[in-house]
Formats: sequence, structure tokens, C-alpha cells
Amino acid sequence: MSPRRRAADIGHTFANNVYHVIYSTKGRRRTLKPDVRARLFPYIGGIARNAGGSAVSVGGVEDHVHMLVRIDPDVAVSQFLSKLKSNSSRWIAQEFPAIAWFGWQSGYACFTVSESRAQDVMAYIENQETRHADMVYEEELSYLLLRHKVPFDREAFLD
Repeated sequence: MSPRRRAADIGHTFANNVYHVIYSTKGRRRTLKPDVRARLFPYIGGIARNAGGSAVSVGGVEDHVHMLVRIDPDVAVSQFLSKLKSNSSRWIAQEFPAIAWFGWQSGYACFTVSESRAQDVMAYIENQETRHADMVYEEELSYLLLRHKVPFDREAFLD
């Protein structure tokens, strides 16, 4: 539960809503250079706190971001992610004028994570640069969709 909520606000609700979230840059453009990521990932943590959750781990490479997030039980996942995307893209435009045209893809991938697997997902997120030395985003995303049994059209699963 985020610090701004009191236990009485939610009653006897007990939840640990943990998600592995992935979204790419619009058209998978390789715009998230190391200097952008170094400032963006902590900023996403601040957005997450203000949106009703927390960013446990944020990582990625030039064309996509992975996050392990906890979302308060009274916050819709889609609204939480919409706030992360809109606020971070606005911030990138302000802080990095050379890529003021920046945008995120229209959709996202989101998978529930058991607390018993959260450390594994954190390690996965923290090793993105190594992983993507051998694998492109499209391969990684299709692998994760298959692993989580999410149906998708292989010919049109990216925007």
C-alpha cells in the first residue's frame, strides 16, 4: 500500500499486485540512449509513486523498457500504465529536446508475477543489456507472450 493511503481507506483488503510490464518506443526507434535511461528510470519510479504504486525495478535498452511494479488494489492497471507512459514521454520531450518527438507504442505487455518469482523477474529486468546482445525485442516479446500463454497474431503483434 502506498504511503498516502491509510489502512482504514481500504478496509480489510490485503493485496500484493505485482506485474512485469513491457513497452517499447513508438516504432521501436532506438532513442533511449544510456544518458536518457540513466535519468528516465528513476523518474519512472517517481511517476509510479504518484500514480498509486511503486516501481520495484526498471530496466531496458534503446527500444523498450521492462518494469516490475506493485500497484495499489484500488488502482486500475491500465490507468496506472497510462500515467507512466504519458508523464514519462512528456518529461522526455522537456528534458531531451533533440528527441522531443518521442513516444511510446500504443499498447503494452503486462504479466502478473507471484511474489515467489519477483526476484527472478528483477534479475531478468536488470540484465536487459546482456540479454539483448543476442536477442531483438520482437523475439523477446513473442517468447514472453508464448510463455505466459497470451494469444497473439505473429504477423501483426507489433504496432
